[in-house]
Amino acid sequence: MKFDRRLFTSFDWTLFSVVLGLVIIGIVNIYSAGFSMHEIKQNPQYIKQIQWVIVGLAAMVVAFCIDYRIIARYAYVIYGISLLLLIAVFLYGTTTNGSQRWIILWGFSFQPSELMKLTVIIALAKFFDDYNLTGGYELRDLCVPFLIMLAPFLLIIKQPDLGTALILAIIFVSMVIFVGIRFKSFLIACCTGLLLAPLSWFFLKEYQKERILTVFNPERDPLGTGYHIIQSIIAVGSGGIFGKGYLKGTQTQLQFLPEQHTDFVFSVFAEEWGFLGGFLLVFMFLMLILWGFKIALHSRDLLGTLIAYGITMLIFWKVFINIGMVLGILPVVGIPLPFLSYGGSAIVVLMMGIGILMNVSMRRFILQS
Repeated sequence: MKFDRRLFTSFDWTLFSVVLGLVIIGIVNIYSAGFSMHEIKQNPQYIKQIQWVIVGLAAMVVAFCIDYRIIARYAYVIYGISLLLLIAVFLYGTTTNGSQRWIILWGFSFQPSELMKLTVIIALAKFFDDYNLTGGYELRDLCVPFLIMLAPFLLIIKQPDLGTALILAIIFVSMVIFVGIRFKSFLIACCTGLLLAPLSWFFLKEYQKERILTVFNPERDPLGTGYHIIQSIIAVGSGGIFGKGYLKGTQTQLQFLPEQHTDFVFSVFAEEWGFLGGFLLVFMFLMLILWGFKIALHSRDLLGTLIAYGITMLIFWKVFINIGMVLGILPVVGIPLPFLSYGGSAIVVLMMGIGILMNVSMRRFILQS
């Protein structure tokens, strides 16, 4: 395959710069989350995050060098491999905090459900590109894409990982709405969902029910399920306008914030940098999301549009739900903040997704029929 030098001349520096800025902020923030003025030896998680970022950058380079149309050609094969990895979790996976989500590959802990988010997007884009119905889809036309989402959804729920399963379902709905669904089918789907929603309560585990109830009244269990939200709100609010300063967040340094490296990194950041810092961070995410939509809009084929849209929506929903969690307006469902939360699998897959997004962006200048 002949390499086209125009890939580099049309490199998307805006997208790369915003993502790199978020990653650097994330590493600095993770260092703060593990910092203690009373201990000589600091938490090494920021070092591990740097290592994973380097791996992620390598994955990003590979992702934007391979034509996204070639990647999509093998979408169902990649989907099948990802599904087998999810099944392997139940056979060979390790259990942490009551959840069986990780498998060990070549000495590294890997979370297949993170890869599945990206795989489902590519598989759905492949299907909708192959079976493009200009008049809109009926419910019977959506059986295959629904099954593409449902199989990993059920496996991930079993782990259990409600947050990731929820993301898969939301991505499916987002992409279906984007490609178009006939009004009658949309109405039937909405009514069915509203009727079945109350029944889902009986399938939730007790701790999941408690998390939902806690959103409406965190004080009902201030030392239990309400503790996360209460401490997070205190941390965000105590930051004020300008923040307490880097490495000076009391909620963080005194270890009052639970999961402050992962789910509640925004609370750490907001306490130290205040409303202005939080606003800047949200603005950077907004830039990234709008730029992703721009790439989708200017793609020269439907496949590129669908892939770019799906990846952008993945980032949008993760940001929206995570910040909603830490502010106490959404249940705590264990969804990390993209590029800022600690986690190897998540950062590598996200960087890979950004690589594919760059792929679509750059190849619109050189796409051949």
